[in-house]
Amino acid sequence: MHSSVINRYAAAIRDAILAHEADIECLDREIGDGDHYINMKRGCEAIAGLADELNTLSAADALNKIGMKLLSTIGGASGPLFASFFMSMSKSLKSSDTITTLQIALAFEAGVQAIMQRGKAQAGEKTMLDVLIPVATTFKQLAEQGQSDKDIAAALKPIASDGLESTRNMLATKGRASGLGERVIGHLDAGAKSCQVMIDTICDLVLSGQ
Repeated sequence: MHSSVINRYAAAIRDAILAHEADIECLDREIGDGDHYINMKRGCEAIAGLADELNTLSAADALNKIGMKLLSTIGGASGPLFASFFMSMSKSLKSSDTITTLQIALAFEAGVQAIMQRGKAQAGEKTMLDVLIPVATTFKQLAEQGQSDKDIAAALKPIASDGLESTRNMLATKGRASGLGERVIGHLDAGAKSCQVMIDTICDLVLSGQ
């Protein structure tokens, strides 16, 4: 994986997040802090501003640069969480002589584990992890089986969608939503929605041969 691929994915994710502004903002207004979309947009634009520099770096260094930028750019809880994700991915890839699909899967898993540790959260708490954990688990399993990139991408799309939908009937234990009790039932988590959009976007690029 070359840093140019990371730039291509980042640009596509930015466009997708902007396209889902209404959905994400609506979800966050209902049970969140109301600033999730703004922070996501700010982060995407900050990464876009790094494009030229990222092209000169290795994939691992590019991911670390992204993490550092997000840490200094995104406010609220999301900044440190996403920063931990990218910096942990970077650390995982730096230990690899070659970057294979399995290495990317392991790096993704490391990133998700970093979010769990930083946020002191796990699956079932109505957060982005309800999308990220099942995606990481399936990604690793399929990569270990030697499945093709396109087959993996096709499999991960419904996993991400199901993870998002699973948050609808969960109680929240983190953030503002945790104080709303049963009023959060019936609402999707905005962070989970953002992650589903990002994963879906990357999978579509892989399926289209990009």
